[in-house]
Amino acid sequence: MEQMEVDTDISAKPSTSSAAATASGSTSKPQPPAPNPTEAAQQKEENIMAASGTSGSVTISLHPLVIMNISEHWTRFRAQHGEPRQVYGAIIGKQKGRNIEIMNSFELKTDVIGDETVINKDYYNKKEQQYKQVFSDLDFIGWYTTGENPTADDIKIQKQIAAINECPILLQLNPLSRSVDQLPLKLFESLIDLVDGEATMLFVPLTYTLATEEAERIGVDHVARMTSNESGEKSVVAEHLVAQDSAIKMLNTRIKIVLQYIRDVEAGKLRANQEILREAYALCHRLPVMQVPAFQEEFYTQCNDVGLISYLGTLTKGCNDMHQFVNKFNMLYDRQGSSRRMRGLYY
Repeated sequence: MEQMEVDTDISAKPSTSSAAATASGSTSKPQPPAPNPTEAAQQKEENIMAASGTSGSVTISLHPLVIMNISEHWTRFRAQHGEPRQVYGAIIGKQKGRNIEIMNSFELKTDVIGDETVINKDYYNKKEQQYKQVFSDLDFIGWYTTGENPTADDIKIQKQIAAINECPILLQLNPLSRSVDQLPLKLFESLIDLVDGEATMLFVPLTYTLATEEAERIGVDHVARMTSNESGEKSVVAEHLVAQDSAIKMLNTRIKIVLQYIRDVEAGKLRANQEILREAYALCHRLPVMQVPAFQEEFYTQCNDVGLISYLGTLTKGCNDMHQFVNKFNMLYDRQGSSRRMRGLYY
C-alpha cells in the first residue's frame, strides 16, 4: 500500500526536463531556415526549363557566320559602353519540315519599360524588309541573346517573338565562357506545359550541328589564326592583305620622293637631271586619264550596258512570273470547267 502511494506521488510530479521544454516552447518558436540565394536561383531556372526527359522537335544546322555576328555585336557594345551588356538580335535561315538551317543574323533594338525589355517591332519590320530584298529565300527563325542560362526575362521576350513566329528558336551565346572543349552556345525551343495547373511556357534544349560554306571556312580560318597566340601564325588572307598593304606603302613613299624631287628642281635647290625627269614624265602618262572625252564616253557606255543588263534581268523575271501566273490560271480554269461538265452529266 505504501509502495503504491509512493508511485502515485512520483507520477504526479512533473519532470524538470519536460517543464523546461514546455517553457522554452511557450517563449520561442523555431524559425524556418533562410532560403539560399543560389538554391532560389536554381529553382527559378528550373521553373522555365522543361523536364529533363523532354526532347526537341527540330534538327538545327548552324553556320559559323551567325556565331561571328553575335560575338562582334557583343564585343562592340562592350567597347561602346565600357562594360558587358546583354544584346539581342534576330536569326534568319531556311526551314524544311523539321530541319532548320540558321544562316545569318541581324541586330534588334530594345526598349526598357520599367523592368521589362521590349523588342522594337518597327525596327524589326524595317530590317526584315531590307534583308528580304537581298536574301529573299531566308525566313525569320528566332532570336539570339547573350548569357549563361535562360532566365524569366528571356521567357517574356520569347512570348514577344512568338507574335512574329509561332515557334521561335532561341540561340544563347556565353561570351564569358572559358571552355575550350565545346562552343559556348545553346539552342532552345519553347513549349506550353501545365505547371501547378497553369499553362506555362518552358524552354526545351536542342542539339545542333555546324554547317559551313567555302567563304565561311576562309573567314573562320582567318579569325582563328589572327587571334593573339605565341606562334604568330597568320591566315592566308592576312598574309595577302599584309603584302598588299606593304606594296601600297612602298608606292606611296616612292611617289613622295619623285614629287619632292620635282619641287626641289622647280625651286632651284637641285640641278635638273633630264633622264630622271623623262622617267617621271613617262610614269605620269601611264596613269589613266579620266578627264578626256574618250574616257567619259567609254565610262557612260559601260554604265548604260550595266543598266541595260539589269533591266533585262528584271524584264525576264517579270515574264517568268507572268508565265507562272498564266499557267496557274489555266489550271484553275480547266478544273472549274471539268467540274461543270461533270455536274452536267448527273443533272
